[in-house]
Amino acid sequence: MTVNQISIFIENKKGTLIKVLGVLKDAGIQLITTTIADTVEYGIFRIICDRPADAYEALMGAGIPAVLSEVFAIELDNRPGSAADTIAIFAEAGIGINYLYSFLLAGQGIMVFSTDEAQKASEVITSNGLKSLRSDMLSRMAE
Repeated sequence: MTVNQISIFIENKKGTLIKVLGVLKDAGIQLITTTIADTVEYGIFRIICDRPADAYEALMGAGIPAVLSEVFAIELDNRPGSAADTIAIFAEAGIGINYLYSFLLAGQGIMVFSTDEAQKASEVITSNGLKSLRSDMLSRMAE
């Protein structure tokens, strides 16, 4: 019911992002979505890709510290307000969202989010009939 996400802490200086992307390119990793949250000194580069375990190993092998974690990916209708309606379901259940990002893939809205209440979020997803995606499902959609 979750997808694997890789978080990479990168310095806010020229050349660091291209180094990370070069490692992933050389390993033949297909990126599905990425996001960067930055501060003055560093950024957190989060990626979802077709082969997260291989990407993680390639990054670690290149001396680039990374964290492999599980996040939720929910398929949304591609219509205005769909994300708001979905977040309202979690808010009504008292579930806090640490961060989220969204994108379109194969004509479908995808919302990725992290929470400290994974078990409760899983229950809310099931009880509300939300479509949760796994990493392999995202990979197939990206083909």
